[in-house]
Amino acid sequence: MTGGGALPDDVFRQFVELAGGPDARIVLIPTAGAEDGSHDAWTALEAIRDAGALQIEVLHTRNRNIADLEAFPGVLREATGVWISGGRQWRLTEVYLHTRTHDELKAVLSRGGVVAGNSAGASVLASYLVRGSSRGNSVLVDPEANEGFGLLRNVAIDQHLVARGREMDMIEVIRREPSLLGIGLDEGAGLVITRDLAEVIGNSRVAIYDPTDPLTLIPIRWLSPGDVYDLGTRQVVLTGDDLDRPSPPVPY
Repeated sequence: MTGGGALPDDVFRQFVELAGGPDARIVLIPTAGAEDGSHDAWTALEAIRDAGALQIEVLHTRNRNIADLEAFPGVLREATGVWISGGRQWRLTEVYLHTRTHDELKAVLSRGGVVAGNSAGASVLASYLVRGSSRGNSVLVDPEANEGFGLLRNVAIDQHLVARGREMDMIEVIRREPSLLGIGLDEGAGLVITRDLAEVIGNSRVAIYDPTDPLTLIPIRWLSPGDVYDLGTRQVVLTGDDLDRPSPPVPY
């Protein structure tokens, strides 16, 4: 999942590699965009193709009844990777939440595939949805629109973090819902999550908002590219600096 803005090419290359490389079967979902041909979606399509994906399908509707038809998400049943592009979160949940399409997205993960989201497409992957109101993205929490797809449980995700001055917004969310772990993605930054381990990729930073963190008065921990964070234990387990250090000599 990525935080919007201009994404480095290596983000798309890593996505395609994780989805199976040249054999990957990618599905692009552009529904968060205001138009069927949203700029973010088609930029992503070109970047995924340039990253080596040979099979890319587009899945899109504005009709919830269609999204709930058994045949509509058929392409997801063969997918090894899904990319949900940016726009507004509510356009995704309004159409897909608790439909057969939603079930098939979860099934992609269950069989070892990759589900990625950019910007709104990242926020909607969480169980708790921030900025999900159709009244505007300045509405941080809407009690009637705070359920995401739940591919990441007990988590809330915000994006465009530093670029739009949102660094402190998630603190309000975790104060309301102290059981949640908050994740803030800056533009150009992303996380690759495997089980509980989240590795920072891209060219900017990620913020972790943990109200149980005893090491800070303000519950924000900043992660840089190369850092690995354990979402289960809520601890940094590896830093990018560790990777740059020479290995210790092997004793005889």
